Amino acid sequence: MSLRVGVLGATGAVGQRLIQLLAPHPDFEIAALTASESSAGKSYREAAKWRIDAPIPDDVAEITVGATTPDDVPDDVDLIFSSLPSSVGAEVEPEFCEDGYVVSSNSSNGRMDEDVPLIIPEVNADHVDLIEVQRDERGWDGALLKNPNCSTITMVPPLGALDEAFDLTNVHVSTLQAVSGAGYDGVTSMEIIDNAIPHIGGEEQKMESESRKLLGTFDGAEVSLHGMDVAASCNRIATLDGHLENVWADAEEDITVEGAEDAMEAATGVDLPSSPERLITVFEEPDRPQPRLDRNIEEGMGVAVGGFRETTAGVQFNCLAHNTMRGAAGASVLNGELLAQRGYI
Repeated sequence: MSLRVGVLGATGAVGQRLIQLLAPHPDFEIAALTASESSAGKSYREAAKWRIDAPIPDDVAEITVGATTPDDVPDDVDLIFSSLPSSVGAEVEPEFCEDGYVVSSNSSNGRMDEDVPLIIPEVNADHVDLIEVQRDERGWDGALLKNPNCSTITMVPPLGALDEAFDLTNVHVSTLQAVSGAGYDGVTSMEIIDNAIPHIGGEEQKMESESRKLLGTFDGAEVSLHGMDVAASCNRIATLDGHLENVWADAEEDITVEGAEDAMEAATGVDLPSSPERLITVFEEPDRPQPRLDRNIEEGMGVAVGGFRETTAGVQFNCLAHNTMRGAAGASVLNGELLAQRGYI
């Protein structure tokens, strides 16, 4: 039996990716779409300036878009996916949770709240039970779960594999992030052509804090942040999709290139429809991964790594993931599948 789902912010870049993934999903049926007041009352075909390189699904195109309030979403919707701007999400998402809706959100608001699970299912699925604490503390019948930032989600699966094997102490990362991470209107052509922008507002702080929460320990009552130090430098470059990151990882135990590659190759997916069979693909070539060649690995849900070399205290490597698939819409869908599997819907 399919679960009825809704999408908040359905006309935006991540919202469109959600539509692309949810329309053919074996377990989910799109039953409600919301957007800004200017889009409310229009068919989705009229409201969305469609930019995905595949047609709008026919059964979704004629759905009438509602305003983004609980009153505009049917009571029989089982699960909400949110791709709202964080300023809107901070106000609206708790309203949906108070009304009994379970929300799997890509928005950045609330990710570091102590009672909000921040989840990559292949890394820290056990943190989902923080929902029990959340419901007790907030009195919600619904629940709020977050996926991390698109840059964080690229490096954390490889780091998780290294941490399990070698006990990480320090991580430094420099990113080369695609323009789609800023949304369709986020970076103008005059800014990015023949250029690189060595600052993305708030991105460094997200990577530094979210990675420690994701790799932290949940004791049934709270998440203790991982003790490693994380420092990030985030840069926007003129690629369309795919965040490439250069990572330096130090650990308590000695890390060899062979040991790092073996640890990452051993990382596995989880038993959910959207989880890739191979979570991390290791390239031996020193010039891989590359955004244009490797962003769609495992249908955009895998992480690619390569360029390994030993350093004085650990290992350096490069990693890549598709930022709007694995890093955004796909991550939210995967978390929705986890919520259903664990009985929170």
